[in-house]
Amino acid sequence: MGTEQKIILNQGGTADYFYEEAVKTLRTNIQFCGSNVKVIMLTSSLPNEGKSQTAFALAASFGSTGKRVLLIDGDIRKSVMVRRYEIKGKTAGLSQYLSGQKKQEEVLYRTNIENVDMILSGPYSPNPAELLEESQFRELLEMARSRYDYVIIDTPPMGNLIDGAIVAGICDGAVIVVESGETSFRLVQKVKKQLERSGCRILGVVLNRVGTEKDGGYYKAYYGKYYGKSDRYTYEAYGEAQTDDRAKKKA
Repeated sequence: MGTEQKIILNQGGTADYFYEEAVKTLRTNIQFCGSNVKVIMLTSSLPNEGKSQTAFALAASFGSTGKRVLLIDGDIRKSVMVRRYEIKGKTAGLSQYLSGQKKQEEVLYRTNIENVDMILSGPYSPNPAELLEESQFRELLEMARSRYDYVIIDTPPMGNLIDGAIVAGICDGAVIVVESGETSFRLVQKVKKQLERSGCRILGVVLNRVGTEKDGGYYKAYYGKYYGKSDRYTYEAYGEAQTDDRAKKKA
């Protein structure tokens, strides 16, 4: 199946060195999780924690190493991708494919990001959870597994929506994005338990938007989520859970 359609994503702004290094660290640690981890979902507890930006950055980072990547915008309820990256023109997306209006090749786009193809969310659907449970979604991921080295899926926040848990059941692993200082420990634990019930392996947590005044800022907190300890969250790295006693006390 060819991918002849193309969209241009406007990344905007100047690349931040520390952010890019943090994303490389995330990419490397995901690679260490094993060659069987190919389909990876990114989720969060609440909206606006940086989940979609992290998904995009991770896909681009894998692409820069020569890996073929498919980025799927699975947030059918409230996608930000088209607006954030200023995608122009009339496009089709995931909701139209899952509802039988479009074929796979009609929603698959090449992008101007090296080695990265993309499926947009498509128009808002009033029943996204039901659509994601359709057999077409599994068929789409089977196609993606055969054609791509990695499939990155941006899913809705899981604090009060079921969509992410449905997607998790057919993914190889999940990354939880947490905004520093904004998301409660109990809510992150709720998302963690939902993912565990789905049978999805939790690859780790990204601690996002850490102020630069906090001794190393964005980069150190992002990197430290694998090698250090957070004072608020339970996280998993390389499949081994690590819990900070201070976080237990706050719970």
